[in-house]
Amino acid sequence: MSGDSLITVDPEILGGTPVFKGTRVPVRTLFEYLADGLSLDYFLESFPSVTREQAAAVLRYGQERIEQECAA
Repeated sequence: MSGDSLITVDPEILGGTPVFKGTRVPVRTLFEYLADGLSLDYFLESFPSVTREQAAAVLRYGQERIEQECAA
């Protein structure tokens, strides 16, 4: 899955901050919640415009990118 199908970067939306496609929720917010020890369910309750499928796909995408960077 490509980042373009998951994430929108548009200068007109939050000044170009990467957001979940179709929302105004910054992708970094998911990682911040998880890093702070909060659950995925809590994140989804806090941002109902993001689906579980979107969040899981972004996490998988992040994992794939890290693995690609480390293999290079």
